[in-house]
Amino acid sequence: MAQKKKSPKFIIVILLFIVYFFAAAKPIPRETVLSLNWIKLLPTVGSPFGYVPSEETSSQRHTAVSGRLFPFTLGSSFGYIDSAGEYALHRVRTSDIYLSQNMWTEYGAEPSRLVVNNITRDTAITIENVTGYPVLLDNRVFILGSEQNILSEVSESGNVLWTYEFGAPITAIDAAAGLVVTGSLDGLIEVFDSAGERIFNFPPSGSRYSVVLGCAMSRNGSRIAIIFGIDRQRFLLLERLGNTGGEYKIIYHEFLDTGFRRPVRVLFVNDDQRIVFEREGGIGSYNIRSRRSIFIPLDGEIAAIDESGDNGFLFLVTSHNTMNETYKRLVGIKFPKDGFFGLSRNAVRDAVFLKAPFNSENVFLGRIKNEIVIGGGDALISFDLEEK
Repeated sequence: MAQKKKSPKFIIVILLFIVYFFAAAKPIPRETVLSLNWIKLLPTVGSPFGYVPSEETSSQRHTAVSGRLFPFTLGSSFGYIDSAGEYALHRVRTSDIYLSQNMWTEYGAEPSRLVVNNITRDTAITIENVTGYPVLLDNRVFILGSEQNILSEVSESGNVLWTYEFGAPITAIDAAAGLVVTGSLDGLIEVFDSAGERIFNFPPSGSRYSVVLGCAMSRNGSRIAIIFGIDRQRFLLLERLGNTGGEYKIIYHEFLDTGFRRPVRVLFVNDDQRIVFEREGGIGSYNIRSRRSIFIPLDGEIAAIDESGDNGFLFLVTSHNTMNETYKRLVGIKFPKDGFFGLSRNAVRDAVFLKAPFNSENVFLGRIKNEIVIGGGDALISFDLEEK
């Protein structure tokens, strides 16, 4: 089937986006610039990388792949695209999906069988008699029970390695360095080793409602970042005592003026040198080295966020609703460097160097090192972050 011709209106939107992108951006310090790399339209149904039956998995990845892979979801499409703009996988979503950097799976409302595909190895893990939903973290496969209070890890052969039953539903989870950290509805933080043994637990207190809304673990497992509680809500940073072992202590806490009553994004970026987290009206950023936290005001709601934050840059997409329209905005942030006396108000205010609006109901944002891929409508656009 031949691809549908793209309307002139679509092409104009893309061109206007690119023109605005370069015209509206402030000069970036140190002559760092964003340069257009490629624009790729999503394949249509019937094209070589369009919809294929869900049972056919690894056989669909037979295309030349160059460099890094970006897992993406955009509207009814999902898959992987490489740094040259070639699809390693493209599918039309027919049910729920879970994508990680290397693995993906599709599943129904009450799956009894799961097939977890590894895009880099062209292998698949088949899990029978499933009683929950998949969670793919740190190249590991977990099953979260249907009541969200049971967690199991599954081996590459599809067998259950360990299972742990919690006292309350899990509300946040992350994994790194062979460890798993969970937060639950009753406000308990728990850490498990690779064998599923609980090696640490901690009940933060000081809020009217004890609930963990977000958690993240550094890549070496030495630090845990938490958004905790409702009325008052807090950001907590825990650090491991010594190089090994399972004991952590609080090294920083911060009350947040207005808290969320939903899951909150919190992540380690820039080689684990900084933590970013959602705050009402913007984002918070904690510098591991200087042990200082700043607040960067932003308009709109965060719709997507760059999970690498490399080289001191962070990109995100915000969503805006007005009386007349709904639109998105690509935002670029250059984190200010801490001086001996901290940061000036101007340094924080000028941290946002880019605001580029565009119209799209669905968005995607991915980044690996110096390449940023943003998706909107039925197109993916790649930019390179360069010094000139």
